[in-house]
Amino acid sequence: MNTMKKVMLVTGASRGIGAEIALLAARSGYRVGVNYLNSESAAQQVIKRIEQDGGEAVALRADVSKSGEVVTLFEQLDAAFGALDVLVNNAGVLANFRVDTVDERNVVDLFSANVFSVYYCSREAIRRMSTTHGGKGGVIINMSSVASRLGGLGGGAAYAASKGAIDSFNLALAKEVGPEGIRVNAVRPGLIATDMQNIHGGIAKIEQLAETTVPLGRAGSAQEVAQVALWLASDAASYVHGSIVDVAGGR
Repeated sequence: MNTMKKVMLVTGASRGIGAEIALLAARSGYRVGVNYLNSESAAQQVIKRIEQDGGEAVALRADVSKSGEVVTLFEQLDAAFGALDVLVNNAGVLANFRVDTVDERNVVDLFSANVFSVYYCSREAIRRMSTTHGGKGGVIINMSSVASRLGGLGGGAAYAASKGAIDSFNLALAKEVGPEGIRVNAVRPGLIATDMQNIHGGIAKIEQLAETTVPLGRAGSAQEVAQVALWLASDAASYVHGSIVDVAGGR
């Protein structure tokens, strides 16, 4: 085991923004836990790309909306790589339903994936990182969305609300664990060209929308979001805490 390398766990890392964060982290010298739920083949492709570049990574299947599975996930990461340095709470889902059509399952599934997962994973990370628990500190990065301040696209009220919860949680957690050696920040992407946008008509539609609604005149890329996440994880951001960094082209 290379004890000189830091360890990063990225939830929802089999594709899109999560995959790009995992790939960039490995190129930056991290050993990476690549969490996935259903996309095992995609997760293994991420692992393969990391290993081809000489990096170290492990694929970890877990539904991070479930507390018990999160406990097991962190135990598996402990066994593979040891002490955790950085947690990226990236797992989440988009939603497209109006409030007047919502049922209990819609809301429970959405908030479980986007909010409860962040609580459960942060809990396990804090138990390992906090100086109060004998840890050496660390970094938690939460993935929000500009939907939290713009209201999201059509049918996205519940999604926007879930990301608003992340914004509030991010600041509250920063105040709670900052004195224990843990920096906490969030990234707030805008219109990013990934397959996750299929629920809103696909990448082509998002790129078309960006031409008229984004001051920079284009959609962003997953790689551009990943660069910000890795900066927040680094010592270059050592005094950045409780902040939210928009990656939205001015939108």
